[in-house]
Amino acid sequence: MAHKNTLNPLLNRKQAARYLGVSPGTLAVWDCTKQKHLNPILVGKLVHYRLADLDQFLDQRLVD
Repeated sequence: MAHKNTLNPLLNRKQAARYLGVSPGTLAVWDCTKQKHLNPILVGKLVHYRLADLDQFLDQRLVD
């Protein structure tokens, strides 16, 4: 059976920031202030993000 994350990989904060085109510090601020809903996942002391959540975040900001 395929593991769920193979279809929806997790990115660490640095990878997620690069994917979104912002700095890791900006992502940290968004998480702390709950400004953006990226649904961060805490794994131990490390923060990760689902690629699907990042894509949804970007899709919500598309301009016609």
